[in-house]
Amino acid sequence: MRNRKYEAGNSGGFQSEAAKRNLLWIKASGLKLRFCTNETQATREQFVRKLQGFGFDISVDEVTAPAPAACRVLRERGLRPHLLVHDDLIPEFAEIDRTNPNCVVIGDAADKFTYANLNEAFRVLIGLENPVLIALGRGRYYKETDGLKLDVGAYMKALEYACDVQAEVVGKPAKSFFESALAELGVEPQQAVMVGDDIENDVGGAQRCGLRAVQVRTGKYRPSDENHPQVKPDAYVDNLAEAVELILQQLRE
Repeated sequence: MRNRKYEAGNSGGFQSEAAKRNLLWIKASGLKLRFCTNETQATREQFVRKLQGFGFDISVDEVTAPAPAACRVLRERGLRPHLLVHDDLIPEFAEIDRTNPNCVVIGDAADKFTYANLNEAFRVLIGLENPVLIALGRGRYYKETDGLKLDVGAYMKALEYACDVQAEVVGKPAKSFFESALAELGVEPQQAVMVGDDIENDVGGAQRCGLRAVQVRTGKYRPSDENHPQVKPDAYVDNLAEAVELILQQLRE
């Protein structure tokens, strides 16, 4: 059964020496691994270098992220984006034509979410006959060392409301995002387990795509998540070690 069970995981909860050991444990077990991240404040290369700097065994080709997925959509549809994204993410769009924009791409722009920048994106959208808004995720908030912070979803909703447009989400929890990760792993949904700390984007998104999903009680987890009216994880664990043990235990059964 070992070659039929896999894990698709995100970067949430990778915060300690124990997490590094668990990552090595996953790889040594023969499981395939994918890091599914909604990171949009850095390129995949920057994201990987940061984790490598902390001592994690990870490479760029193990990461599924929203910006490359958005670039594929832009090229396929001949779209030229006005970017409302973090400055560090702009290199991901280096090969995309951005002249005379006919759509808006919005990511977690952090301090770039000023009134002036939001209004500029609004003006681009409202001036289009067929406005297209592409969001690199729709998270409500995320956690940093100094506390919780508003995520891209809050600003996406503002543009949706102002322009009477429905955003196309290319990051988690979009089904296409998880399908892309599965394709990169070469596995079917029923063969994969998502491990994450976000009840809606990680757990809910994965389950809607047919994966099993485990929620870790770390990171952005809130106790109220366990009473979510729609999303019910296949399991809860207190840390990544418990998630790894749970997956390996199922392999042995």
